[in-house]
Amino acid sequence: MARALSVIGDRWTLLILRDCFRGARRFERFQESLGVTRHVLVDRLRKLEAAGVLERVQYQERPPRHEYRLTDRGLDLQPVLMSLVGWADAHLPLADGPPLVYEFRDSGEPVEPVLSDARSGRRITPRNIRARMRRTDAV
Repeated sequence: MARALSVIGDRWTLLILRDCFRGARRFERFQESLGVTRHVLVDRLRKLEAAGVLERVQYQERPPRHEYRLTDRGLDLQPVLMSLVGWADAHLPLADGPPLVYEFRDSGEPVEPVLSDARSGRRITPRNIRARMRRTDAV
């Protein structure tokens, strides 16, 4: 948990990632959407780039302009963000309903994410799993 939080564990970073999944790529769009200071945004984008979550790609030569694209590592964060949104919708609901709805691109059907085991297909809940420390051989 601590390793993951060292990369994505603050509000601005999560909101930048949210915007990336909504199609934002350029600094100005992030700043406009988030209302974050330039200094904080630069810091978080650099941190995400250094962690391999975003890549900075030049899209214009004169003057040089760059955009930020999710890497495969970044794309793998989508289920994490969807889980956070689901938790907020369930436990911190808004009076007029959720502001964001996930749906399948091809059919428009709503998506209801669940966490399941890849091998067995079983749904994972706090009541049917446990965490334990891996055993290591003492030297």
